[in-house]
Amino acid sequence: MLSKPKKQASMKFHISYEFAPESRNEIQAQFKETGGLPGEGVTMIGRYHAIEGLTGFILAESDDPIAIGKWMQEWTHSISFEIVPVVDDAGIAEVIG
Repeated sequence: MLSKPKKQASMKFHISYEFAPESRNEIQAQFKETGGLPGEGVTMIGRYHAIEGLTGFILAESDDPIAIGKWMQEWTHSISFEIVPVVDDAGIAEVIG
């Protein structure tokens, strides 16, 4: 049996999304109905949409990558995501020494 990952310090995630034009109406209806808000354990810092309406990105914060995955699962039937952990200037200063 696999153990649940240990909780870690809060991290920020850059989440890019893209969907096909033929899915637009279905996705927009779901967004209008639900607001696309994250579940427990995730804070959405901001969400930005390209003007053409088929792409965008979210900046989210969580100490639980499973919670991020559960949020995305609500949409993966029609939207492709790329999720990248990101750090601020202080974080990258630690990385590069």
